[in-house]
Amino acid sequence: MKMSRSMRYSVRVAALAAGLLAGATAFAQVTVQDAWVRGTVPGQTASGAFMTLQSADGARVVGVSTPVAGTAEIHEMKMEGNVMRMRAMPSLDLPKGQTVQLKPGGYHVMLMDLKQPLVKDTTVPITLKVELADKRVVEQKVEAKVRDLTAGNMPAMGHGGEHMH
Repeated sequence: MKMSRSMRYSVRVAALAAGLLAGATAFAQVTVQDAWVRGTVPGQTASGAFMTLQSADGARVVGVSTPVAGTAEIHEMKMEGNVMRMRAMPSLDLPKGQTVQLKPGGYHVMLMDLKQPLVKDTTVPITLKVELADKRVVEQKVEAKVRDLTAGNMPAMGHGGEHMH
């Protein structure tokens, strides 16, 4: 059976659309919501970025960068005995179908050697380097809104780790 010219064109367009959707699927495997950065005062050299991540098929954040900081790293804060400790992490697992929160007092993106103050209501571009379940590494662009410098502050802790009011 011979296809008309318009049918051949329609088949090509459909094949192209399917290819584009397949490529977009890799990026849709990790969703980012509520991305924000804590604002700074002039002279402040570090801040934190926070967001909620979810991976449909499981993935790992293996790197992070931003043009507003000399260094950007995934960090973890956690209580060890009576001391809150922070450490850099080489990667952050995103288990299949589970939500992972980057929030004050837990996992977060540490922005160090800031090149400029982070002003409320502006945005900070952040690039996450994500290793997908099939071992491909993709870059995911995020626009994080700068919030007030007091946003998300952790409550004061007493010596025993209890909240102080």
